[in-house]
Amino acid sequence: MLLILKNLRKKFIQNNKVSHYLLYALGEIVLIVVGILLALGINNWSEENKLRSKEQFYLSGLKEEFVTSKAKLEVLIEVNRSNYQNAEKIARYFSSDSMPNETELSELLYKAFSYDVIYNPNNSLLDEILNSSGFKTITNPELRRHLTDWESRVQRINSQESALMNERDRVLNVFRKQGSIRTLLNKSGVSQEMGLNLQEDTSSN
Repeated sequence: MLLILKNLRKKFIQNNKVSHYLLYALGEIVLIVVGILLALGINNWSEENKLRSKEQFYLSGLKEEFVTSKAKLEVLIEVNRSNYQNAEKIARYFSSDSMPNETELSELLYKAFSYDVIYNPNNSLLDEILNSSGFKTITNPELRRHLTDWESRVQRINSQESALMNERDRVLNVFRKQGSIRTLLNKSGVSQEMGLNLQEDTSSN
């Protein structure tokens, strides 16, 4: 095709047919423009395909990351539930006539106060996406919103955990100073929260 066009151009020039040559030149320009547009279209399609492949890679990685974080959270929920249940058992014991033996009491105290509840989700890939151009490859607007909100949610959880640890330390300090579990429950506010009668005589357990 190009050889034919070159021959035509040569013929037009030799015959001094300027108008025909201009038409030919115009046609050549059109062909060049069409070629450029086709090349751009193919390139755009290739770039779009790369972006979608990158998005699928990120989505797959995020799913795996959040599944792991969910498993961690479920474990912590069980630990927190166990802490509360054991603390409740201690409180109930000291509001009734039935008292646990030394071994059982020590075990309950250990279970209620020895386990920290600290949530550390897996955020390595999410952090990479949020701090790079990778975030632009996520096309779902709802997912984009949830991903950007996730950090603030984790911060709120960490704040609650910090408050819980401070409260636990306060309770343990009361117990160390007073030497009475019932005093510990009364002064920490646990007795009131659980509807237990406040005991005036706190000289002993």
